[in-house]
Amino acid sequence: MHRVLSNKRAIFWMVFPGFAVFCFAVFIPLFYSVFLGMTDWRGYGEIHMVWAQNFSKILFHDPVFWISLKNALLLAVLTMLIQHPVALLFAYLIAKVGGKREKLFRTLFFVPCVISTVVTSRMWVAFLSPTYGLVNHFLKAVGLGFLQTDWLSNQRTAIYALIFVIMWQGFGWAMLIYYSGIKGLPKDIMEAAKVDGANRFNLLWHITLPLLRPVIVVNLTVALISSFKQMETIFLTTNGGPGNTTQFIANYLYTEAFSAQKYGYANAISVLFVVICILATVILNHSLKRDAIES
Repeated sequence: MHRVLSNKRAIFWMVFPGFAVFCFAVFIPLFYSVFLGMTDWRGYGEIHMVWAQNFSKILFHDPVFWISLKNALLLAVLTMLIQHPVALLFAYLIAKVGGKREKLFRTLFFVPCVISTVVTSRMWVAFLSPTYGLVNHFLKAVGLGFLQTDWLSNQRTAIYALIFVIMWQGFGWAMLIYYSGIKGLPKDIMEAAKVDGANRFNLLWHITLPLLRPVIVVNLTVALISSFKQMETIFLTTNGGPGNTTQFIANYLYTEAFSAQKYGYANAISVLFVVICILATVILNHSLKRDAIES
């Protein structure tokens, strides 16, 4: 094995297939998107170069793009501040239940994740309907009829209703990752802490959370990327409406490419989309690592 690893030619031929596949699947499409982003191509016909005009228009003259970015950031922030703390708490509680109840609760919370996005999205459209929706009927039944509204068509409530649906759909994944991390923690450390007199809160705050830091970092990174690339739920519920108030970058990209037939413009959006995701991920990881060093 040492002779193989010391042979540069052998190392090259072991690395080359994977690197070639990576280039074919990532680098070549990315560079091609950069090229198309500098054209006015409509998906058919001739291609004319416009160079940086698409990127300039997106950054300085396209309010819908900035609305899409703002909505993605809002989803990311609410996901990390609300969904993940709640998911971590439920994962901790379920892990401590034990027995058949632990399996039951674990399954119940994960069920929405295994149901098709089409099914869950259409289900919530029905639940939030202003005429026959269960949400409005429930509010009326408990004496809160003044809160009834068309949740997905009202410009003041649509984005928050949509974010709730997305967070509900992804709650099981976040909880399962935290649950797996908690179940993998070394039991001897927990037992030693209990012997030293640590209560449940001390175990959670001073032992469980620090040991779960790598899991938390991975989960938050996945949540951030997922928030930026949301598309299916938006397309199936509001399609960016009303008036683009619930537009997200991935859905806006799709609309510009296949509805408005601005294929070159959509590729420019996709390039900026990739850059934003990379920057956001780097900033998040740097912030979490800095917090870890300071603590």
